[in-house]
Amino acid sequence: MAALSCARWLTRAVVAAPNPSAWRSLCTSAVAHARSQAQAEDVRVEGAFPVTMLPGDGVGPELMHAVKEVFKAACVPVEFQEHYLSEVQNMASEEKLEQVLSSMKENKVAIIGKIHTPMEYKGELASYDMRLRRKLDLFANVVHVKSLPGYMTRHNNIDLVIIREQTEGEYSSLEHESARGVIECLKIVTRTKSQRIAKFAFDYATKKGRNKVTAVHKANIMKLGDGLFLQCCEEVAELYPKIKFETMIIDNCCMQLVQNPYQFDVLVMPNLYGNIIDNLAAGLVGGAGVVPGESYSAEYAVFEMGARHPFAQAVGRNIANPTAMLLSASNMLRHLNLEYHSNMIADAVKKVIKVGKVRTRDMGGYSTTTDFIKSVIGHLHPYGG
Repeated sequence: MAALSCARWLTRAVVAAPNPSAWRSLCTSAVAHARSQAQAEDVRVEGAFPVTMLPGDGVGPELMHAVKEVFKAACVPVEFQEHYLSEVQNMASEEKLEQVLSSMKENKVAIIGKIHTPMEYKGELASYDMRLRRKLDLFANVVHVKSLPGYMTRHNNIDLVIIREQTEGEYSSLEHESARGVIECLKIVTRTKSQRIAKFAFDYATKKGRNKVTAVHKANIMKLGDGLFLQCCEEVAELYPKIKFETMIIDNCCMQLVQNPYQFDVLVMPNLYGNIIDNLAAGLVGGAGVVPGESYSAEYAVFEMGARHPFAQAVGRNIANPTAMLLSASNMLRHLNLEYHSNMIADAVKKVIKVGKVRTRDMGGYSTTTDFIKSVIGHLHPYGG
């Protein structure tokens, strides 16, 4: 088994290493040895962390291939359990959904691609993606929008976090035709879930050493719905006197993000606003291909792209940017307490971008997905070595 072989090879080499410089050389050789071993074998190691993988639609399978290739080369002790759930590829059913749920409930951790939601109404309003998130109660979506060193955009040195409630709000799947040509679409806001996401945001800010939380809303128009969300945020803010709290109307927030994103630290908001702001903010640092994301419940953690986009037009063309998915995979490893492997992979991805010789088309280059993967693997080295 590749990872086990890598570990044994490195152990033998360390015992024989005469000095620190030799140790660094051996570490580099160990990774090279792992690459050659991993090309031929799957990572199936006793004691490896089981992780549910949903490739999703569009370029999702290609991005997951990138993750698996880099994990093999880095000897990451993770075993992926792949499941396919897709409404557009006729691979969605109650049975498949239950299989995915069962796997995720057992493993507690998953990495997923975008599961495309078709616009056609076929008798079920809630998509499989939404149903999956609800059944696991993945109430908090976290997107860390951070500029990548070496990649210049309109704004640089951006570092902000968007936290979105994603189990109710406008995505409650409660619609009906009350009269011919008249559709009612209900937005649900509850005190319980509003308080929960507000507390999550302030806890996140406290844990990560951040100084300010901004509640984004439209309470001037939706006085009861967004009014309740805003009220809950204000109540929770009083429990965290060391964290600065402010509020901002959603339309003004969009403008302020484009004009002066540096004023923001942590933003917390209801479902639809978060979906829009995630994509807007991703555009500030290079697009959907470079921003990782994650979703949490009390028990489960799901890692994905920060701006959910299937990129159907890029399927099969070998041009998709694996950066966001690889960084998300690195965050997953940190969640699993695999700090060493997490840092190794994140560093490799960032070095490739900083050097600037290998960039996919969305970043202004001409490199293929395969080129990018090979370059990342080429920059892998023992962290700190």
